[in-house]
Amino acid sequence: MSPAAGPTPAVTLAARAGVAFEVHRYDHDPDEPSYGAEAAEALGVDPDRVFKTLVVVADERLAVAVVPVSGELDLKKLAGALGARKAAMAHPTEAERATGYVVGGISPLGQKRKLATVVDASASRFPTVFVSAGRRGLELELPPADLVRLAGAAVAAVGR
Repeated sequence: MSPAAGPTPAVTLAARAGVAFEVHRYDHDPDEPSYGAEAAEALGVDPDRVFKTLVVVADERLAVAVVPVSGELDLKKLAGALGARKAAMAHPTEAERATGYVVGGISPLGQKRKLATVVDASASRFPTVFVSAGRRGLELELPPADLVRLAGAAVAAVGR
């Protein structure tokens, strides 16, 4: 991390936990419609290994889903994994307020409020996965088991 940028809460959490991780930077294009696809392309990584962090409302409670950027979130499966009747995407402002991150830079780690989190089961297929490090243009690469542990997450097939 450059001293000017300073570490994000996600990077600080990973460092304090002593897990093996790498921070990857890329030049973010503010006109890019898909932050996750942009990260995969810029870093030359299989989009199945790059995971997006989505904030949802499940039975009136905020929660987080972490799914590959190559696919979509299955809201019905997520609701089931959370023990909720239904789930819907949270409003971006609500997501930013709860996590302390801006949309496109929301990390599943180091969020302002601890939210129930579900990581898609496909993450376990890889030795490491990439998630937002808490800023647009900044990705955190770490083993999926460490991601799950640090996020206090459940693992379930919630992507499609």
